[in-house]
Amino acid sequence: MTNQTMMQGFEWYLPENGLHWKRLEAQAAALRNAGVNMIWLPPAYKGAGGPASVGYDVYDMYDLGEFDQKGAVRTKYGTKAEYLSAVRALQQNGIAVLCDVVLNHRMGADGTEQVTVTEGLSSNRNQDISGKRQITAWTKFNFPGRAGKYSGFCWNASHFSGTDWDEGARRNGIFRFDGKCWNRETDAENGNYDYLMGADLDTDSPAVIRETRDWGSWYQDTVQMDGFRMDAVKHISFDFCRDWIAAMREKKPDLFVVGEYWGKELHTLTHYLDVARHSLSLFDVPLHFHFLQAATSNGNFDLARLFDGTLTGAAPAHSVTFVDNHDTQPGQALSSFIPAWFKPIAYAIILLRDAGIPCVFYGDYYGIPHDGIAPVAQLPKLMKLRERYAYGTEHLFFDDGSLVGFTREGDAEHPDSGIAVVLTDSCGGSKRMYIGERFAGRRMADTLGNFPATVTVSADGWGDFPVKGGSVSVWAAEAASEFCYLNF
Repeated sequence: MTNQTMMQGFEWYLPENGLHWKRLEAQAAALRNAGVNMIWLPPAYKGAGGPASVGYDVYDMYDLGEFDQKGAVRTKYGTKAEYLSAVRALQQNGIAVLCDVVLNHRMGADGTEQVTVTEGLSSNRNQDISGKRQITAWTKFNFPGRAGKYSGFCWNASHFSGTDWDEGARRNGIFRFDGKCWNRETDAENGNYDYLMGADLDTDSPAVIRETRDWGSWYQDTVQMDGFRMDAVKHISFDFCRDWIAAMREKKPDLFVVGEYWGKELHTLTHYLDVARHSLSLFDVPLHFHFLQAATSNGNFDLARLFDGTLTGAAPAHSVTFVDNHDTQPGQALSSFIPAWFKPIAYAIILLRDAGIPCVFYGDYYGIPHDGIAPVAQLPKLMKLRERYAYGTEHLFFDDGSLVGFTREGDAEHPDSGIAVVLTDSCGGSKRMYIGERFAGRRMADTLGNFPATVTVSADGWGDFPVKGGSVSVWAAEAASEFCYLNF
């Protein structure tokens, strides 16, 4: 079986020219040849920002770039026909497609309503700071441009639990609608982090439960995707997400789902998985922040503890690892971009280890022209090493604060497979590691080209594998190294 490698198929600052679906379709074969066999596409439905919307300001989830709404027919990425064509092209090239789903909020309403609310403290949503009063809220969604096609459901204040804008007073606040309460099973940040932005869905409402399931069924029938990436799950009732996933799997039992729970503490992620009955995977946010600490600590981060407190360390079968994404790139609210020097180290870790499914960021693979950020030069080679050679029993040698490594013994199914990875955030050196007796007497070469000399594995399967300061080396059979030399 070939290793799974996911790509996040976009970054925040893509050009607003409607060409992205065409771009992905044209790149489908090249991406599969690069080792990508799963791709997460950006939200495909119409956002409040119309053709400028990245997709998280959700307006009409039935409009995939088909109706003249919010200033254009197309979305930022293209039209519905182009979207479906890109999905088919990716799938025909052996790439499973994950669609981004935002079920937390709605924005860009078509009209206002007078709603009785109680205002809460922003830093503690459980603490009220006002009595009941009326505000003018943007809560009427009639979708006149779509005129009822696919669904006649229209949203109003009864379908939401709160908002953050009073149009009458022209001011912000955290306004909970009368008769509503924040979902109890959400993240405890700010007391209760049910509310995030826009008009917050009341996921206790039978009408909301029914409509979101009806839309999900329509979306599956329309797109025939292979899975979902669920946005902002820390802000949505955990029970609601679990039950929505179960409803979607009635159509496709093997539907792959990964959730974005932006939490640095492992216990919040494992609790979510427990409530969700381990029905999905989560992005390993703690590991991302360990990478950031290692990259910005002047060699003082303890690499031996890199996986302590991470989802990959605690629940690898439910971990999707990543280095960066659209939220962490420069200029975003969650910006925590990994410095360029550490990127090859971080990617070698997530791509070549056995634990977790790695997700490659579009901005690292293609660059981010908006910020003058170049692609990670070693990334294509590391992806190919994963696809061809990162197999077999794994041995970890995370026993030093500055210089660590791991090996994969390889298997019979993948010729010349088996690797030794050694890395450091400080001074260079050498790591003695066991790679297996099948390598006894064989010479191994550094596929990343840092060392011209080879390493010969001893009769008992051990070798001394060097690495230069602040870098990573990936040692493999000479044939594998020759393949990398000829192709990269």
